[in-house]
Amino acid sequence: MKKSDFYFDLPERLIAQTPLERRDSSRLMVTHRQSGTVSHRHFSDLPEYLRAGDCLVLNNSRVIPARLMGLAEGRTTPIEVVLLNDKGGGLWECLTRPGKKTREGVKLSFGDGLLTAEVEAVNPADGNRFIRFHYDGVFLELLDRLGSMPLPPYIKAKLDDPERYQTVYSKTPGSAAAPTAGLHFTKELLDAIAQKGVKLAYVTLHVGLGTFRPVKSEEITGHIMHSEFYQMDEQAARTINETRESGHDIFAVGTTACRTLETIADEAGQVRAQSGWTDIFIYPGYRFKAVDHLITNFHLPESTLMMLISAFAGRELVMDVYRQAIGAEYRFFSFGDSCLFL
Repeated sequence: MKKSDFYFDLPERLIAQTPLERRDSSRLMVTHRQSGTVSHRHFSDLPEYLRAGDCLVLNNSRVIPARLMGLAEGRTTPIEVVLLNDKGGGLWECLTRPGKKTREGVKLSFGDGLLTAEVEAVNPADGNRFIRFHYDGVFLELLDRLGSMPLPPYIKAKLDDPERYQTVYSKTPGSAAAPTAGLHFTKELLDAIAQKGVKLAYVTLHVGLGTFRPVKSEEITGHIMHSEFYQMDEQAARTINETRESGHDIFAVGTTACRTLETIADEAGQVRAQSGWTDIFIYPGYRFKAVDHLITNFHLPESTLMMLISAFAGRELVMDVYRQAIGAEYRFFSFGDSCLFL
């Protein structure tokens, strides 16, 4: 298939710039995959579509203030560094701008020397830098002082409260972008879902900006996904397997939870506790093993996320759903509205 098969024209006014005052007041387009019927609801109506014994799988990764502004040794032009993947020992895979100022061996300083770093290598495939940071104290505490939230480039408005780019259940720091399908949940909504007898299982997938990297090859099979760290503990694995064995359904909250489940699951849909790196690329023709239903936001045209939901629900149905969403003026992307594919 070609990336142009996943193109749609989106009016700029429909790109949500700010989150709604109440998270679960966002709109929810419910699509039945078998019949193709669509209904227009609100996210607070989600419990109506869940049965006691079903399981919601949520990504509890927390966005870190991964955008740093610093200076190269001997220069006065600011350099932007966005942390992507923690490689351990102070080494991070990063995006840098301007790239020509961050060649191998360049030394960097942030916060008047509170944090220093050196570019150790450049990945020739994508231009990402491997940068080793040097500091005293706790790295995440320094990021809280020196860093800022790396909002997507299509969001031009200032985010007054950084917590609005976190899910209410975020726990494990490490993402460069939010798992946005989860932004619609409130603690009250999660309590109502649990009281209905629906199980909650938390996995971790640290979202890297590679997830949003444009597909450059016209044939989508030529696209290479970047690796992201995932983790599933024993409790989550047990909850998911018990749900499957009892004949109930698995709802993945977002494409990140979906990709984590599909990375871990065996052919029978069983999962086990593990951690590692995944570069799974899901596009039409893929056979899902673990996910029965998918909750997700409205995504960018020609993106790998559009390809994933097209694999799940069928490209023609997804494109029709998006045409309806545009016609009904749903809000798109990170702070936008959501879909439920049943």
